[in-house]
Amino acid sequence: MDFEAVIGLEIHVELNCATKLFCDCPNRPGDEPNANTCPTCLWLPGAAPCLSQAALEKAALLCLGLGAELQPLSAFDQKVYYYPDLPKGYQLSQAHLPLSRGGGITITNERGEARALRIHHIHMEEDVAKLVHELEGRQPISLVDFNRAGAPLVEIVTEPDFRTPHEAMEFLKALRTQVRYVGASECSMENGTMRVDANISVRPRGSSQMNTKVEVKNMNSVRHVGDAIAFEIARQSAAVQAGEAVVLHTRLWDPDKKATLPMRAKFEGPCVPDPSVPAIALTPAWIETLRARLPEMPAAKAERLVKEHGVSAEDAAFLSADTDVAAYFEALTAHGVSAKMALHWIATQVLPAVRERGQELSASPVTPARLAGLLTLLARDEINANAAREVLVALFQSEASAETIVSARGFRQISDTGALDALIDQVLAAQPAALADVRNGVGKATGFLIGQVMQASQGKANPKLIKELLAKRL
Repeated sequence: MDFEAVIGLEIHVELNCATKLFCDCPNRPGDEPNANTCPTCLWLPGAAPCLSQAALEKAALLCLGLGAELQPLSAFDQKVYYYPDLPKGYQLSQAHLPLSRGGGITITNERGEARALRIHHIHMEEDVAKLVHELEGRQPISLVDFNRAGAPLVEIVTEPDFRTPHEAMEFLKALRTQVRYVGASECSMENGTMRVDANISVRPRGSSQMNTKVEVKNMNSVRHVGDAIAFEIARQSAAVQAGEAVVLHTRLWDPDKKATLPMRAKFEGPCVPDPSVPAIALTPAWIETLRARLPEMPAAKAERLVKEHGVSAEDAAFLSADTDVAAYFEALTAHGVSAKMALHWIATQVLPAVRERGQELSASPVTPARLAGLLTLLARDEINANAAREVLVALFQSEASAETIVSARGFRQISDTGALDALIDQVLAAQPAALADVRNGVGKATGFLIGQVMQASQGKANPKLIKELLAKRL
């Protein structure tokens, strides 16, 4: 029997607010354990939560950026369960009246087709504390760090529209880009600011029935999400083929074993309205004010880059996938660098150099203005590509301009035809065999002679001019 998967995602995104969701404690989970706590996030008797306006605005911007419809009324509920990371016995979450409904992202599937993947709703909730499991001597112990308790989260719940691991991975990449665009979160799975659960079931291909799903947790990269979904599709398909029942439960992804492992039975506790946090009423005027703060989103930016700069759709998608990269590109072109040259140098030289040094592009010492100075020299044939790459390294190491570095290190190309003719004479006299090969139609021989002239000039000769002069001579 041929099976197809039915996949839905639940994505937790930690908002990059300065404080927690219901108190003024710093939102810095990585600080010294239990340093950022107060009676509210420890949920001591008598403490009253107060919703953060900044968190609400960031969450609402995120919703608008994903095309969701903000609801005029949303409210918090008590999601009841008992676990050491939640000592009050419930989590404040918007289970019944979420902040927004609808929205979605269009991705390209494996066959190159556009696939619109829908979002069911987006809601706000508080994060829980962090359990730290250690060995005290030979006795295992568990400690609780409350720095993360009360951190502001949004949960993005999709419709079960996904059919393949590829679609889930592409959705997460696009989601991460769009959330970063609105400035709501860094969305780093490696650092825990984006966490993904996948709900997976299988059914006979062509069927519309919804079968028992299995939830997979503990995935800290987009690649792991794809691998876990692929494994679970194969595992469930084999079980159904063998006549075994798929049981509702939660599993973990083990990247070392490259397998999902059973974790626990699926538990859904009661969820009741919370009386301590007032309902959130959003007026149309407030929503429109917030909508006006939205930046140009990736799809619109890519379309504009194609029109204004003449780049291909593929290159525009690459540039618009990161706000910093797009801004850097447009700043370069504003300094007179051609779009083709700017794109090439960003992709092949600047980004690898920035990553190698552990820097952010926006904070790189090689600003668009400094790089434009270098690329202008290259475009004018005052230096060659090899020299330009060396100058780029120097730009990372000093505050000197490209012009200063070129002059100080003698990188400027020799473009004087008299000097180049003398070098060509010298090389032709020393390479009679190569000269004979050229005259006999051996194509590689010309390239060899150009290389010999470059070597004789210590790399300073203008290769384009050498080629022209050699062609005339031969």
